[in-house]
Amino acid sequence: MGKKPEFHGSDLEKIAEYYHISTEGIVKFGANVNPLGLSEKVKDDLARHLDVISSYPDRNYTSLKETIGAYCHTSPEYIVVGNGSTELISLLISQRAPKKALVLGPTYSEYARELSLVGGTISYYNLKESNDFILDVPDFIGALTKDVELVILCNPNNPTSSAICRNDIEQILKVCKEKGIFVMIDETYVEFAPDIDKITAVPLVTEYDNFMVIRGVSKFFAAPGLRFGYGITSNQEFLTTLLTHQNPWSLNSVGAYAGELMLRDQEYIQKTWKLIDSERTRIYQELCDIDGLKAYRAYGNFMLVRILKEGITSFDVFEAAIKDKMMIRDCSSFESLDGEYVRFCFMMPEDNERLVKCLRQSLK
Repeated sequence: MGKKPEFHGSDLEKIAEYYHISTEGIVKFGANVNPLGLSEKVKDDLARHLDVISSYPDRNYTSLKETIGAYCHTSPEYIVVGNGSTELISLLISQRAPKKALVLGPTYSEYARELSLVGGTISYYNLKESNDFILDVPDFIGALTKDVELVILCNPNNPTSSAICRNDIEQILKVCKEKGIFVMIDETYVEFAPDIDKITAVPLVTEYDNFMVIRGVSKFFAAPGLRFGYGITSNQEFLTTLLTHQNPWSLNSVGAYAGELMLRDQEYIQKTWKLIDSERTRIYQELCDIDGLKAYRAYGNFMLVRILKEGITSFDVFEAAIKDKMMIRDCSSFESLDGEYVRFCFMMPEDNERLVKCLRQSLK
């Protein structure tokens, strides 16, 4: 029997080629992108102002930083913008160049890739299924050995969709500060959370200078191709280091202009949150009634589900979904996620209902 293929959330063309199906009409439950798509208001405004391409963006991105500051309720002087959150993650890791990093897992593989490029060693603190992937904060703090120089947290975490509350984050930051450890907090999915104020670490920036929050617009604002991300830290020395090593005009004129439009579009922001929060609650309740599945409470716009029925694998469920033109994520490639798991994001209600039906049928 041949080795089963591994697909990631953005591997639509690869999946279509393998299964000999058209990409047209496939619902992308594996990409974790807002199902509303790009805001119509942003599209219309951007179309009328494409001549921004004819000018360089402001080298300091002053207006954009002010907009981000207003959106995040923080000072513009704490903000750096970049070519997607990926660039900022890379810059942060390359400039901290830790000899040892502690990463909260299971999580996004890009962290390990960037850490490998600076030659550091990586240690994982893995969330436990026995605790529904909720972080045991005292135990995690106990893992902060004296040789750790960088801690990486994804909050809410991918793929578990679990989250760390701000009070617990502050405990971690305080101990890390005492031990001389810098912390990177990836808040890619925080805007989807049931209550962002209970989770985001941004308000702690004024109290602790040993961490940076990183966000982007790929998921919440459905703009992965825009490549606009931003980081927030009160560590001015570190900000200066980042800017020194960052290419000038890292974010293009379109990204800078569209980014401001997105963060000011309150109607779209509220519409997105209401849709995701409603579907997250509804789907969780429906899945809890299906024998052979275990759903975990989600804080992001996606949910992790464990397959408990003997003889049914995550790949079996993935195949059942893709043959019905729905692409979910088989989580077997996530290290330390022992068992059979799938992950899917919340799409429009009718699509979500189709997926729930497919999950039920795949377990019969």
